[in-house]
Amino acid sequence: MNDKHEENLIILGGGPAGYTAALYAARANLEPLMIEGFQWGGQLQNTTDVENYPGYPEGIMGPEMMNQFRAQAERFGTRFITDDADRVELSDGGVQRVFLGDQEHVAKTLILAMGAEPRRLGIPGETELSGRGVSTCGVCDGAFFKGEKVAVVGGGDSAMEDSIFISKFATDLSIVHRRDEFRASKIMLDRAHQQANIEFKTPYVPEEFVAGDDGKLRAVRMRNAETGEVEELEVGGAFVAIGHIPRSELVKDQIGTDDNGYVLTEDGSTRTQLGGVFAVGDLVDHTYRQAITAAGTGCMGALDAEWYLRDTPPSPEAHWAGAAGEALESTAG
Repeated sequence: MNDKHEENLIILGGGPAGYTAALYAARANLEPLMIEGFQWGGQLQNTTDVENYPGYPEGIMGPEMMNQFRAQAERFGTRFITDDADRVELSDGGVQRVFLGDQEHVAKTLILAMGAEPRRLGIPGETELSGRGVSTCGVCDGAFFKGEKVAVVGGGDSAMEDSIFISKFATDLSIVHRRDEFRASKIMLDRAHQQANIEFKTPYVPEEFVAGDDGKLRAVRMRNAETGEVEELEVGGAFVAIGHIPRSELVKDQIGTDDNGYVLTEDGSTRTQLGGVFAVGDLVDHTYRQAITAAGTGCMGALDAEWYLRDTPPSPEAHWAGAAGEALESTAG
């Protein structure tokens, strides 16, 4: 006999998707428990100005935005555990279990919202100059480098997409890649080549992000992979675009994932192959990876979990009926 309190819903991970799921679930009276992790807030905790999220005409700092997301979810009754899960045991339609050391938490439903993290080069200056000229999100930060020289490191479609976007703002943009061949699709390569202010620097391996006297990025020090010659590319901004790593380690052996580790969901929903288990945000999305799209899937995840718990078909009416509860019943009577 299990004498542990069984939650309606546990949300694992604390970023835009997780907090939005918590907000919707709390307003639907599901009393969610959120295991947000020590480094809660997702990638926005490492973002300076966020200017592309509706409702903030003057922009907002990433950490402050996450504080507001969290406070709004808490206002409606979300409970938080600021700790990292050590182990997860998933079941198909049964009890979902999350372990934090010796503590075990069980729930009828589980929303996986652990997010993803950018792949890093692992070179000197990368961490120290993050937010001071070095970035991993062209869409987020490209406009900050208007009128400057910029480098984009990478050879796939993400690097081409970032380069094309950032080239609208930069005076000159150099795509730095360690090989002469690119993994990017032909159409994306062609589009990058068509931009007059984009040049390709190959085969160069970045070795260091160099700071200037003002503590901001001054140059990318790189080595020619064929000749061994080292040179510095002076830039005001550098974007590392070598992909992302989904944080699916805890569940990837128990649930369907693609070759890159992203959790698979049914088309048009957040449902996974396991009944009662849902996945949202950058743990699923390897295409858009924006705060607003993550928040949207968080909303979907909460609605999917609510409909699952109430055993009702997916519909807005089912959500509002569940949220209104007795008020709707008394009106109908």
